[in-house]
Amino acid sequence: MSLADTLADLQARIGEEIHVSDWLTVTQDLVNRFADATGDHQWIHVDPDRAAKESPFGGTIAHGYLTLSLYPMLRGLVDPDKPLFPGVRNVINYGLNKLRFTNAVKVGDRIRARCKLLDVKEVKGALQITEQYTVEIEGQERPACVAECIMLLYF
Repeated sequence: MSLADTLADLQARIGEEIHVSDWLTVTQDLVNRFADATGDHQWIHVDPDRAAKESPFGGTIAHGYLTLSLYPMLRGLVDPDKPLFPGVRNVINYGLNKLRFTNAVKVGDRIRARCKLLDVKEVKGALQITEQYTVEIEGQERPACVAECIMLLYF
């Protein structure tokens, strides 16, 4: 599929939900590895015993930025066997417009991503796509994270 074909296809889908991920269970190991990668070892994330006693959540919670960082994986941007769109050679993270962490993800919660297409336009030999990334927590009404994520698609 060419850049022009993909642009036309996506422009017709602006406002639509274009991706729903599988559920992912947030484990203490995942949270601990994120803490190690970022240096954020705040007890509310990495000390289950203390968090069970002192946290308003009754246990450890995922870092907000961990929830955000799962976007590429939950969105399916990193599987080389499943390109986002036919003909796309490279997907580059371009940034965020808005970001809110509206609910805590407790260790053991299952989360999934819902992505809604907000905008698409051609920019210097690529497509710039803006999506609303909403992270649902199974069984809860309020999402964990809502962000406007921007990607560049190169053909």
